[in-house]
Amino acid sequence: MSALVRLFGGGGKGGKQPTPQEAIQRLRETEEMLTKKQDHLEKKIEEELLTAKRNGTKNKRVALQALKRKKRYEEQLSRIDGTLSTIEFQREALENANTNTEVLKNMGMAAKAMKKTHENIGVDSIDDLMADIAEQHEVAQEISDTISRPIGPGFDFDEDELLAELEEMEQEELDKNLLEVEGPSNVPLPSVPSTSLPARPAKKKEEEDEDDMADLQAWATS
Repeated sequence: MSALVRLFGGGGKGGKQPTPQEAIQRLRETEEMLTKKQDHLEKKIEEELLTAKRNGTKNKRVALQALKRKKRYEEQLSRIDGTLSTIEFQREALENANTNTEVLKNMGMAAKAMKKTHENIGVDSIDDLMADIAEQHEVAQEISDTISRPIGPGFDFDEDELLAELEEMEQEELDKNLLEVEGPSNVPLPSVPSTSLPARPAKKKEEEDEDDMADLQAWATS
């Protein structure tokens, strides 16, 4: 039976197998134990190294024995390093497997709960529920329309008559604006003058004779 099997208490026919949580906890405890062992060995290696240096020239036999012990401690430290790497890898794999198991378990429970919910509701129940909701919406809309509708006398008007009355009012307003632009019609226009314009004064006889003489001289010298 291996040391790991003895560590985790397995192997017997009637032995109780540890749960993933228990196995992870034991692996962590083993890591802590080996880490402490590493620290102890590193200190021993330093001590033996100092002993060898102090006795290197004084007592070679003591120095050689110290170096031998240092070598053994280094070999043990190297094996512990490998063991820690293996345990760390195993612990991480077990933690991931445990996480996946929990996730799958929860997903399975959720799937069963969803299936049970759907079975309790049923497709027909959903159709009936949606039909009831639509019907209640229609009832609410009908109530809203009824409440907002005015009641009492004097509220029922002919829309065509109202439009005709509005057009008549607009035409009256347009006519009024045109009259204001043209101005009042009873303002008298200015009368045509009855007297004739003064005639252009006639030229004097002497001026006419002088003009004739000037024309004759111009013809003679040409």
